[in-house]
Amino acid sequence: MSSKNIKRAFMLLLAAAALMAFPSVSHMFGMGKPTEKITSFEIVTLRLSGMRFTTEYEIVMKDKDAEVVEYAIRYEKNEDKRIPQRQTVCNADRILKLLNDCELVSWDGFHGKHPKNVKDGIMFSLNATVNGDRKIRAEGSENFPNHFRELRDGLHAILSQKD
Repeated sequence: MSSKNIKRAFMLLLAAAALMAFPSVSHMFGMGKPTEKITSFEIVTLRLSGMRFTTEYEIVMKDKDAEVVEYAIRYEKNEDKRIPQRQTVCNADRILKLLNDCELVSWDGFHGKHPKNVKDGIMFSLNATVNGDRKIRAEGSENFPNHFRELRDGLHAILSQKD
């Protein structure tokens, strides 16, 4: 084996060791889970907008429970009006599991630009306050973070009282 090949092998081993030793580095490259877990939440708001609809989901911590409300957004008299559509209260642990399973912490700072040659689609925005004062913000247009659909489907299941 030449010294050039030995150098390459050493560099690959060093890079692999760095990815294993520093989870935050491996997560940046999509090869690990976020190290920060959500242990509490104050409020999570997810807004979805399309050509003819705007829906907002709001999750608010209430003691050991979570109140989940789905609103239809109607534009009236120069302002958005939130009209409750469905509402439920569930155990906060169920919401925490959903947020962590969807790796919500990793969404922070996500900006999904609208894909070229797509004429319309769904836009989303997410604002959350978790773990005391940790803010998570994400938004996109027909371009979503990993596990976006699982979060949306999980909220539908909770509002429909399905497991």
